[in-house]
Amino acid sequence: MTVDELIARLEEYRDALGGDAEVRLMTQQQWPFENEVCGIVSGEELNDCQDEDDDDVDTDAVVYIVEGRQLGYGSKRAWDITN
Repeated sequence: MTVDELIARLEEYRDALGGDAEVRLMTQQQWPFENEVCGIVSGEELNDCQDEDDDDVDTDAVVYIVEGRQLGYGSKRAWDITN
């Protein structure tokens, strides 16, 4: 998924649900969990950050959605709807 595709999908949901709708991250298709979104970071930011204990990522032109606190169990149906 590209940044433009993500923005377009989020705009559709904003129009339908409003701009105050919470964004969560659904992980692990076989045993789904709902998580907060902790933040967003680019590959460029990661590569520019000096940390000897962590390797650089492959490319600067990647945006990562960072998983936050687990909120509970998710639903396997989320993957059916997105496919």
